[in-house]
Amino acid sequence: MEFKLNPDGSMAPSDGAGGAPGATVGQPAGAQGGLYVEPSLDDGHASAPAPAGELIKDSDTASFMKDVIEESAKVPVIVDFWAPWCGPCKQLGPALEKMVKQAGGLVKLVKVNVDENQDLAAQMRVQSIPAVYGFKNGQPVDGFMGAVPESQLKTFFDKLLDGAKAPLDVALDQAQEALEAGDGAAAGTLFKEIQTQDPGNPIAIAGMIRAAMVMGEMDLAHEMANGLPDDLKAKQEIAAAISALELAELGDGVDNGELDVLKSASEAVPADHQARFDYANALIGAGRNEEGLEELFEIIRQNRAWNDEAARQQVLKVFEALGPTDAATLDGRRKLSTILFS
Repeated sequence: MEFKLNPDGSMAPSDGAGGAPGATVGQPAGAQGGLYVEPSLDDGHASAPAPAGELIKDSDTASFMKDVIEESAKVPVIVDFWAPWCGPCKQLGPALEKMVKQAGGLVKLVKVNVDENQDLAAQMRVQSIPAVYGFKNGQPVDGFMGAVPESQLKTFFDKLLDGAKAPLDVALDQAQEALEAGDGAAAGTLFKEIQTQDPGNPIAIAGMIRAAMVMGEMDLAHEMANGLPDDLKAKQEIAAAISALELAELGDGVDNGELDVLKSASEAVPADHQARFDYANALIGAGRNEEGLEELFEIIRQNRAWNDEAARQQVLKVFEALGPTDAATLDGRRKLSTILFS
């Protein structure tokens, strides 16, 4: 968002600055003046006054200079222009407050009720709410209008913080490092602490499932996954963890001797797709993903439509479980494209 200097010296967004749909100021429709999953917030909660404290506060025209302009010389300040009758404000407000709290003092939030501060809203050229501005060193440096998705909010925060990481993000990095190092106990503890602070955090929930898998606690991993509501299961990180859990179970009870037997069966009759499919799944269940993928690719080469494209579907499931940046996923996608479009 671009800003321009008003004749009185104040900053305001230039015309045409846009964002997600919001409510037009002055035109309220009908206005009257273990694994814990966080419940949905109702409208009444979302429209409540900002909680008292150092990080989040209500402000007005008289206090704006002190609360925003002067304070932003010390720490970035986010200003949320809202109104009690504004539906999108009820969605955005709790999300902003949550992320400010998670930032652990790296940023502050000031909430301004436009109904009670119309002169200030006019000076900032607020025509649609919610309208959010980020201030640094006394000047607005970024902003948006409307109830934007969480991913866009995170981008807004990251830009305002100039790369500084919130305590929650630091903890996530530490937990992920422990998980990648094979320390399921340490990773599980860290992910659980994060999830307690942020119950719906998909990275933390997925991490808890994967940590349980690393420790061999497959029943616990299933219990956590099965207890999640569908909307969380659909989150990319959680869906990938659940896919990894399902794939890991393909290797249950399969030792090296059984792998040899399955390999021999697939080699004895190269056109026996089921035998090759069983061998591929056993390899994947044993953590030998690249080898398993090669067997699935061979089925696709020979007959991509076999068993309702079961081989291709299994390949995609492996990609999901490994993640988009994994070397096996990147290489596998290239190979799959070559096979499908050759």
